[in-house]
Amino acid sequence: MSRRRSSDKEHRAPGQRQLRVGEEIRHLLADLLERGNMRDPDLRDATITVTSVDVSPDLRNATAYVMPLGGGDQERLLGALRRAAPWFRGRVSEKAGLRSAPDIRFAIDRTFDEADKIGALLRRPDVARDIKDDD
Repeated sequence: MSRRRSSDKEHRAPGQRQLRVGEEIRHLLADLLERGNMRDPDLRDATITVTSVDVSPDLRNATAYVMPLGGGDQERLLGALRRAAPWFRGRVSEKAGLRSAPDIRFAIDRTFDEADKIGALLRRPDVARDIKDDD
């Protein structure tokens, strides 16, 4: 019998249940944000996309990655989402049918920034030349 090291657990791919719960929470959060019936004026008229939700293996914590339309005012909206996190958790608890709703944390989705960096690198003349040489 082998023992698992903590690093093995940290690098494991998410299970089907984690993915399913994350996707359900993403849909619920997107629906709540689309309706816009929140008390916080920073969130009331904001257009925010929920790009993904990562859920911990024990389903107690979730990180929702968001991006405001146009990418502007990220810090202000992130602060408003963090203030409203208990409200979102309550609504998710009502609608998701889970025994207990996870604590929801919000973070700005940086994958678009990374994709732009990679695209810029690939368009550099020295890299483009190397790619053409391989063909």
